[in-house]
Amino acid sequence: MTQITVAALQLAFTTDTAQNIANVTDLVREAAGKGAQVVLPPELFEGEYFCRVEDEALFATARPLASHPAVTAMQALAAELQIHIPTSFFEADGPHFYNSLAMIGPDGQVAGVYRKSHIPDGPGYEEKYYFRPGNTGFKVWDGPAADAALGVGICWDQWYPETARTMMLMGAQLLFYPTAIGSEPYDADLDTSRMWRRAMIGHAVSNVVPVIASNRIGTEGDQRFYGHSFICDEWGDILAEFGAEETGVLTATLDLDRARKHRAGMGFFRDRRPELYKRMVEDV
Repeated sequence: MTQITVAALQLAFTTDTAQNIANVTDLVREAAGKGAQVVLPPELFEGEYFCRVEDEALFATARPLASHPAVTAMQALAAELQIHIPTSFFEADGPHFYNSLAMIGPDGQVAGVYRKSHIPDGPGYEEKYYFRPGNTGFKVWDGPAADAALGVGICWDQWYPETARTMMLMGAQLLFYPTAIGSEPYDADLDTSRMWRRAMIGHAVSNVVPVIASNRIGTEGDQRFYGHSFICDEWGDILAEFGAEETGVLTATLDLDRARKHRAGMGFFRDRRPELYKRMVEDV
């Protein structure tokens, strides 16, 4: 039987990188103490969500993979605790900048890097100013067990069913989504938190796979980040969740053998008709 214990972290961040990393470190330790084998911090936890504005001075906060403080700190922590930590970070690669994720394994090594594929551009989420579209393709990594492959999308990726389905076709058994999302500056009455959850729960149901989502909280500038981190099983049933203000750790133990059995029984992958889907990969 393959059972994996996972964790999602939820907390607020400031401009103090060292303190942010220390706060995440404390919660990772708490999660590992609860048995978590994979611990997911939120997107870009090194600081505030700087994409709220366009400011060329902020490019200076990016670092290469090998010297990024969030990555190196999580490498040491993963090795100490012998866990997986999917680590989001602002990556500098020569003259190019990416919204990236390092998959850090229990040996403290980076198994690989995923660069965010879908880059949003709108009020409060000016990511196209900072990030090139990812050039890695989607990624799936070995997990805590031989049959527990981990797929990770970053924030805006989570709205796309193609992201989830592609990772599943690559062998993912769990889907993780680190996130930074909250209020919409152009519409104070629009609360997307319920749609945000429904989109990912839809991925769980239509792929019969557990989903783990980690978001930030707190007010940064004129935006309030709404949390609502959660873990759901392969039916989309919520196993652990936060609201809009809690700081802490969510954990759940997921039965991947049960999920595989249900996935086969539902027949979604048996009944796929790829020859009918060509329009999906054509430009509009």
